[in-house]
Amino acid sequence: MVFSQRVHNTFLLFPAFLIFNLLQGTLLSGQTDTPTPATPPSSQSGQLPPKEQPEVKASGKTEQGEDKRVLGVLPNYRTAEMSAETQPLTAKQKLKIATKDSFDYPLVILGGAYAALYQLENDHPEFGQGAKGYFSRLGTSYSDQVIGNMMTEGFMPILLREDPRYFRKAEGSKKSRTVYALTRIFVTRTDAGGTSFNYSEVVGNGIAAGIGLSYYPDDRNVGDFMQNWGVELGTDATSQVLKEFWPDIKRWRKTRHHEDPSNP
Repeated sequence: MVFSQRVHNTFLLFPAFLIFNLLQGTLLSGQTDTPTPATPPSSQSGQLPPKEQPEVKASGKTEQGEDKRVLGVLPNYRTAEMSAETQPLTAKQKLKIATKDSFDYPLVILGGAYAALYQLENDHPEFGQGAKGYFSRLGTSYSDQVIGNMMTEGFMPILLREDPRYFRKAEGSKKSRTVYALTRIFVTRTDAGGTSFNYSEVVGNGIAAGIGLSYYPDDRNVGDFMQNWGVELGTDATSQVLKEFWPDIKRWRKTRHHEDPSNP
């Protein structure tokens, strides 16, 4: 169990570590640590583009539309730009974001990958091996993600009147942006426009970890609960680092493609 959780945590942190180091080295070479972000024409009037209302869609837009998945896997529905802070979400919009993040098909693929890892390590041996054991692990792994998303992005933000969106910093040094992204699991915006401790994230993931004790037959003690709670928080913090830098990665890839003589 402990070894599997360590592999799990490493698997979660690797993409963020990779992206941060790429940005540190070659992706943003030639740029200063505090670049001036390009201001979209629509923001000059103080209003968001019509297609971003009433919801704030994902950042990192392409010519084909909104980029709803980071690395093609991680749902990106609740990411927003700072300019959207003045637009509070309704309860219906919060549930819509939570539902999209929970039931986007790449999460099933991700759950399948985790299930394969757990099967390989014989994590939760009560599930057994073979197809029955694999699908039991797939169901519980996917349930962890769905319950966590619905709690932290839907039900708790509605109850506590907090904003479930991740607002990209998008400017400043890479270090400051990374710290900002990691700490948003503890700091959030309220519907009234203020700043608050992120009860939705912390308490919501705690509730999700508690619910998980009911369907994991061998994880029903305080130590396992705390470990699962920490994994949930770490997962969300890592995903926010990816969301913070993903538009920069896309912009760099597009620029390199146009500058490559073999890709006129």
